[in-house]
Amino acid sequence: MKPLQLLLSASLMLLSSAYAQQPVSITALPDKSGFTVATKTKELGSGFYDHGVASPISNHRGVVATVDGEGRNVLLIWLFDHRGGYALLMIDAQTGKSEEFPVPFDPKQDTPYSSILSSGNKFYSMYRDHFVEFDPVKRKFTFVSKATPQMAMAMTEDDAGKIWAVTYPNSGLVCFDPGSRAFKDYKSVNKENWYQYQKTMAADDAGWIYFGLGNASCQIFAFNPQTAETKSIVPQNERKLGMALVYRDLNGKVYGQVPGDKDPVYYELHKGEGHKSGKYNTQTLKPVITNTQNLFHKTFPDGSQIKELDLVNRILVTNNPKTGKTTEVNFNYSSDGAIVMGVGAAPDGTITGGTAFPMRFFNYNLKQDKWINRYAIGQFNALANQDNKVFFGVYSGGHLIEWDPYQPWKGITKDKASNPVHLTTVYPTIIRPFRLVAHPDGHTLIMSGSPQYGATGGGLLFWNSKAKEKVLLTDEQVVKNQSTMSIVPLKNGKLLCGSTTTPGTGGEKKATEAVIYLMDMASKKVEWQTALFPGTQEYSEMRLMPNGQVYGIADKRLFFVFDPVKRKVLHQEDLLPTYGRTTAEQCPRIFVEGPKGEMYMLFNKGAIVQVDPQSYALKLIATAPSTIKAGGDYANGRIFFVSGSHLMSYKL
Repeated sequence: MKPLQLLLSASLMLLSSAYAQQPVSITALPDKSGFTVATKTKELGSGFYDHGVASPISNHRGVVATVDGEGRNVLLIWLFDHRGGYALLMIDAQTGKSEEFPVPFDPKQDTPYSSILSSGNKFYSMYRDHFVEFDPVKRKFTFVSKATPQMAMAMTEDDAGKIWAVTYPNSGLVCFDPGSRAFKDYKSVNKENWYQYQKTMAADDAGWIYFGLGNASCQIFAFNPQTAETKSIVPQNERKLGMALVYRDLNGKVYGQVPGDKDPVYYELHKGEGHKSGKYNTQTLKPVITNTQNLFHKTFPDGSQIKELDLVNRILVTNNPKTGKTTEVNFNYSSDGAIVMGVGAAPDGTITGGTAFPMRFFNYNLKQDKWINRYAIGQFNALANQDNKVFFGVYSGGHLIEWDPYQPWKGITKDKASNPVHLTTVYPTIIRPFRLVAHPDGHTLIMSGSPQYGATGGGLLFWNSKAKEKVLLTDEQVVKNQSTMSIVPLKNGKLLCGSTTTPGTGGEKKATEAVIYLMDMASKKVEWQTALFPGTQEYSEMRLMPNGQVYGIADKRLFFVFDPVKRKVLHQEDLLPTYGRTTAEQCPRIFVEGPKGEMYMLFNKGAIVQVDPQSYALKLIATAPSTIKAGGDYANGRIFFVSGSHLMSYKL
C-alpha cells in the first residue's frame, strides 16, 4: 500500500468513529411550517442536562450530478454541520441509497467555500489547509495534501486539465495535476492588510491564471505558472469597495469586471495582459463545473436533472426530460446538528434562537421536552424580549424580526398579519447584528452590528415599535471606523456602549483600539468616549446592575466594574489564568441574570461563575461536562447554554 493510501486509510478509520452520527427521525408539523424531532432530555449529573440538538440537519456546501463506476446517476454533496465539512455524501438518484465518506482530515469547523467537478469526473475542494480529490468511480478519496492556509474561495480547471484553487485569507495559489499526481503550492501571491476574498478564477488558453479579489478593495490578478510571476491589472487609484469577477470565454481569453464609480468597468485579459474593453456582449463561457459554496450542478451526463434536493426532509426528486419520468426517493445521512448562534428565554418560558447553515428558527419547551424547528429568513444572531414578544436581529441583511410566541406561526413577511413580522432592513449600514437591546421605555429597540462586506464601521438602529419608525445612525455619527458590540440603557436617559474594531467581513481594520461611549437617547449624540483599557479591541458585553454599576467583559478575558456616573473603573480582573476566555459568538451572551438579580458568567471551557455584588469576587458554581460554545439565559430555574450543537442547562 502506498504512503498516501496508508494515510487515507488510517485517517478514515480514526475519523469515521469520531464523526459518525445516527440519522434522526423528524415529524412534520401539522401546518407543514417545520418539524419536530423525537428527543428525551438526558441528565448528565452535577446539575447538568442535555436537551438535544437544536437543529439536527446539515447544510450542503456544493452539489454535483454525475455518474459512478457503473454509469449510474449519483449526487455528490459536501455535508456541513457545526463541526465543519465533515463528510461527502453520495446518493443514488434512482434508489436513494446513500453512502457517507468522512473527510480524511479534521475539518475543525472549516468547510468548503468552493469546489469543482473536473472534466475527468473527480470532485475537488480545499479547506482547513487540505486539498482533496474524491473519485465517484472508486467511491473514495484518492488524494489529500496539506497546503497553504486556509480554504479555497474559487477554483478552476485549465486547458491541460490541471486543477487550480485560490485561498482565503492571503490569496494562496495551489495547483494539482490529476495525470502526474503532482501538487504545487505557490503560497501567498498578494499581500493586503485585510482578509482577502475571491469568488472567481479562470485560465486563458496560454496557461495564465486569473482571479478576482475583494472585498475592501477590488483587484484582478494574473499569474504565470511558468515563472510564478503575479501581475495586478486594475490601477491602484481605480480600486473600489467590492468584488472583482473573471470568467473564461471559448475564444481563449478571460474577461473581468470590477466595480466603478457608477457602472462596472470591464477588462479583456490574455497572456498576462489586461486592458479595458467595454462590456463584452457576445460572451460564450467555457463550461467549467465550479462555484462558491452555492455550487449546484443539476444535470446528469444522460440529461436527467435534479428537480429537488431537500436535506431537511431527506427527499430527492429527479426528472428525465427524454422520457418525462419523474423519480422521487428518500435518503438519509448523519448529522450532529447545525451551528447554534445563541439562545434566549422567550416570554412564555420556552427557549428560542436560530442556527446557521442551514438558517433555521427553533423553540424548545422544557415542560413538554419538545422541539419545534422552522425555516428562517437568515441567521438569527441576536434577540431581545419586549411587550411579550421576541425580536431577532438577522444576518445577512441587517433585518429586524418580531415574533409573538403566543400566536400561531404564519410565516415571515412584512404583512402585519404575519407572525413573525419583518419590521425593517438596515443594509448596508448593519448586516451582521452584534447586539439587540430592548430599552426600558417599553417601545424602543436598539440594534448594532458590522456593515456590508468590505466596509469598516457599523451603525446603530433605533426602532420605535409603537410608531413603526426607525432612526439609523452611521459609524460617522457614533464611533468612526468601529462598530458597537455592547449596549446598556442607563436610568438617566443615556446609553453606555462599548465598541469593537472588527470591520465588516473582508473589510480593512482601521481603528487601533476599542472605546466605550455615552450617548444621549433623545438627541442620539455621543457625549463622551474613552479607550477605557488601552489596546482593547472589543467590549464583548456589558450589563447594568441594580445599584447602577455596570459589569463588563473586554476582549473576552477582562472582567471590569464601571461607575457610569463617576466614569470610573471600580474593579478589574484578568479571567484568562483562572477560567480561560468567556463564551463567544457573533452576539456574545456571556452574562446571565439569575432569579434574584444575581449575575453569572459563562466560559468557553465550561465554567459557570457567580459575581459577588459587594466584593466583585468570582465564585465557581459548576463546570459543564463540555465546552460552552454560546450563551445563555435563565428560565425555569436553570441557566441554558449551547454546547456544540446541543442545548444544555444547569439547574441552580
